[in-house]
Amino acid sequence: MEETGAEGSPPGTDETGFPAYHAGRCGGLAELDAELVRCRACPRLVAWREETAAQPRAAFRGQEYWARPVPGFGPSDAALAIVGLAPAAHGGNRTGRMFTGDASGDFLFAALHAVGLASRPTATDRGDGLELYGVRVTAPVHCAPPENRPTPAERRTCRPWLSAELRLLSPSLRAVVALGAFGWQSLLPVLGETGWPLPRPRPAFGHGVRLTLPATGQRQELQVFGSYHPSQRNTFTGRLTSDMLIELLAHATDAAGLTPHAG
Repeated sequence: MEETGAEGSPPGTDETGFPAYHAGRCGGLAELDAELVRCRACPRLVAWREETAAQPRAAFRGQEYWARPVPGFGPSDAALAIVGLAPAAHGGNRTGRMFTGDASGDFLFAALHAVGLASRPTATDRGDGLELYGVRVTAPVHCAPPENRPTPAERRTCRPWLSAELRLLSPSLRAVVALGAFGWQSLLPVLGETGWPLPRPRPAFGHGVRLTLPATGQRQELQVFGSYHPSQRNTFTGRLTSDMLIELLAHATDAAGLTPHAG
């Protein structure tokens, strides 16, 4: 049953039921993104994203922080989706775009450019001219969480946004890459909700794990890939190298039927 606000009215932006009520009613990604950025349903995350904006790092002093939920980034007919964790406090929460303005994004977009899915290898701000070709980047939690750790309740509250996004992408979607164990664990139940049958037991996360979800009457076959998250902890230690990520993204590009852009 969908949650409603006071006296049966639609939930307000600061009510827990706001995502569940509004996400499923959106008829396109532009509408979904517009509703998502209004969300204030998780008080702890709202306080943190705004506190971070009020106390920026010295390197970003004087910049205006986005300090709102960060929508997905990429075309509405993407054949490949990349699902991360959540925006970084001084990355996406500052720039207003997924994986933009932090080291993880630098690593990811350089790899996407290397396989021909991004127009440039760097991402600095929303006006930098970056384009993605056939791929959309999103997350199961859209606000920056303290210590990069959303609570289970916050994950549940935000989940309808990802479910609606994948539903709207489903006519063109052929492959998904989950970044990190959190992305993997968050993604699989949402795919099940969106209409793809999941195997039992669900496969464990690992870099290079590949799962084929069969077609149904409403959904086409979907290839799901697991990748280590491009966090600084993983990239600095060599657990995830650029060659590893490029190779995995190349496999996902092929599975999605995408033709890489040259140059």
